[in-house]
Amino acid sequence: MNKIILSLVLALIVALPSYAVTVTDILETVDKLQKLDEDITAKVSIVRKDVEQGTKLMEAVYYAKDADDLFLIVMTKPESEKGNGYLKSGKNFWMYRRNTRTFQHISRDESIAGTDANAGDFEAPKYVECYESVKDSNGKEVIKEKMLGKIPVYEIEITATVPDVDYPQKKMWVRCDNYLPLKEQGFSLSGSLMYTQYFLKYTKVDKKFIAKKQLVVDEFEKGNRTLWEIEDISFSPVEDTVFTKAYLENLSK
Repeated sequence: MNKIILSLVLALIVALPSYAVTVTDILETVDKLQKLDEDITAKVSIVRKDVEQGTKLMEAVYYAKDADDLFLIVMTKPESEKGNGYLKSGKNFWMYRRNTRTFQHISRDESIAGTDANAGDFEAPKYVECYESVKDSNGKEVIKEKMLGKIPVYEIEITATVPDVDYPQKKMWVRCDNYLPLKEQGFSLSGSLMYTQYFLKYTKVDKKFIAKKQLVVDEFEKGNRTLWEIEDISFSPVEDTVFTKAYLENLSK
C-alpha cells in the first residue's frame, strides 16, 4: 500500500509543470538586487585604452542616492578633466564643463570623459522601466539557458520601450543562481554590435550588490576598451545639496 502511495506521489510530482522563469522576472530581479537603499560615496578609477591615443588613466569621485534617483560624478584626474562633472536628477542628465562653467543636457549614452563607460552605467539599473523581451516569430520571449565559461546563465534579448536609452537593443547573460549580469552587449537600431560589457567583480551590501569592476570593449572601433573600478566605498548619508548644479559650480571657484 505504501509503495502504491509513494508511486502516486512521485507521478504527481513529475506531472506538475516546473516554474518557467520569464525575461520580466530576470529584469525585475536584476534591478532590485542592484538598487541600493543606502547613499554611496566612492572613488572611481578608469583606465581607457585607445589604439591611436594610447592608455589614459582617470579618477573621479562618485556620489549616489538611488532612493531619489540621483548621482554625481566629479572628475579629479587628469588635470585636463579635473572639475568636470556628470549630474543625474530624476530623468535629467547634465554634463558640466569647468573651463566654460556651462551645463549641457545629455542622454544615458553620453560618454564619461571620452571613455567607453557612459552616464547610464552609473545610475541604478532600470531594465524593467526601459526594456522588454524580444519575441521570436511565434511571439515567445527569447530566453535560453547556456553556459558562460563554467557558469550556468540565462541568455536573454531585450529591446527598448523608451527613447532615452544608451542602446535600443541588448543581449544579456545573467547568472541562473543569483540573477547577477555577467555580460552584456549593445546593438544599434540596424543590429550592429556596438559594445561588449563584462561585469568582472561584485561587492555585496546587505542583500544588494554593486558591480564594482567592469570592462567595456568597443566593438565599433576595434581595440578600444575601458576598465573601471569603484573603490573606497562609503555608505554615509550624502547631503541633497551635493546633487545640484550649484555644488559643481562651487567646485570651480
